[in-house]
Amino acid sequence: MKQAEKRQFLISRLLKEQPRYAGIEAPEDAGEQKRMLRSLFNVRMPGKISEDFLQVQDEYLRQATEEKGITDLGDLEPVEEGIYLWHGDITTLRCDAIVNAANSGMTGCYVPCHGCIDNCIHTYAGIQLRNACADLMKKQGYEEPTGRAKITPGFNLPCKYVLHTVGPIITGPLTREDEELLASCYRSCLTLGEENGVGSIAFCCISTGEFHFPNERAAQIAVQTVREYREETRSSIKVIFNVWKDLDAEIYRQLLG
Repeated sequence: MKQAEKRQFLISRLLKEQPRYAGIEAPEDAGEQKRMLRSLFNVRMPGKISEDFLQVQDEYLRQATEEKGITDLGDLEPVEEGIYLWHGDITTLRCDAIVNAANSGMTGCYVPCHGCIDNCIHTYAGIQLRNACADLMKKQGYEEPTGRAKITPGFNLPCKYVLHTVGPIITGPLTREDEELLASCYRSCLTLGEENGVGSIAFCCISTGEFHFPNERAAQIAVQTVREYREETRSSIKVIFNVWKDLDAEIYRQLLG
């Protein structure tokens, strides 16, 4: 099956899952098909799906990621011992684990084609990631507290694992508690990662963007927390600060020299 045929197959099967989508047909334009498929992934609730669907989905997503271009940690140069800065799409980074800035529900972003990192990671990992997160939350029995972390496989992403953490949401002046909770996100991910044999971890800019944590202060906390963790624990874990926006890239360049 060619990539276009796989996409059409996946759209057709996802549309048939829901009676409310009856009569909706896939558009002919490839770009619009991609948007529809991503939207259907985004709005689909956790639940079982057939093995033949997963096989086609996995092949489709892995090829889509390869077409975007995969960056291997081994191709990056550290900016200081054990610490890297990389400006790019975290879903195309091959390392042991990437960090997802999740919400307290922990099953991803349900807004079709939303630009948040939670949406992007769940889209390209495949629906297995939402199911895995839903299983974790069912066992836990309550929403994920801010500052903690969970770990899942990366499924169709180039990384082995995804670490999910809920950062503080800023609705007014920044407080000391907000800063401590953000630092806890970084420590929780590092600790949980090492407990699971993770040798390299890529952090996104947790709590910035949709959660409105000031970018510069967030970066300062991120760098300080990682440096302190590596020094205090004598950890050899490699840390990649992943940025998407030019603003964050410049802030991290200044902080990391």
